[in-house]
Amino acid sequence: MTMTLVIILGVIVFLALWFVGVYNRIIGLKQNVENGWSQIDVQLKRRHDLIPNLIEVAKGYIAHERGTLEAVVKARQQAVDASGLKDKQQAENFLSQTLRSLFAVVENYPNLKADQHMLKLQEELTSTENKIAFARQYYNDEAARFNTTVQTIPNNIVAGMAGFKSYEFFEIEDKAQKEPPAVKF
Repeated sequence: MTMTLVIILGVIVFLALWFVGVYNRIIGLKQNVENGWSQIDVQLKRRHDLIPNLIEVAKGYIAHERGTLEAVVKARQQAVDASGLKDKQQAENFLSQTLRSLFAVVENYPNLKADQHMLKLQEELTSTENKIAFARQYYNDEAARFNTTVQTIPNNIVAGMAGFKSYEFFEIEDKAQKEPPAVKF
């Protein structure tokens, strides 16, 4: 009887330690995914902060292209206001489209293309777009690592008991938007 009790207690202790180990690993991976999302958010904020300056510089040169400028401002506000991964993806995709149309319009204005402020903003925006791409990649890598962990046996038992759900990937649905905006001045 005593040996049976020791074996049962040993199994219980082993299972408890295993559960805690798996749970802690999942928590660590979850933190990495959330850190990845915050990195995307930081770069998106930087992008959103650059756009009003871009609009101000462009306003003086392309005042009669008011519709394009207003579309960019509207798209930026939608991106700032978006919450949740899917909403953010859609808003950022729309913002990328409107920025492309703005840069297409700017191509028709040689003085604007040569403006030092516009060139500096172009450089900063291109740098920010690259940082967004890297942050998205990091987030997606961490989300994949987390998702794999919570979906594989036996980790899925702990994940299910603890209520962990898989993360969605940050994807760009429009193939044309997978490239950063082509900004040429």
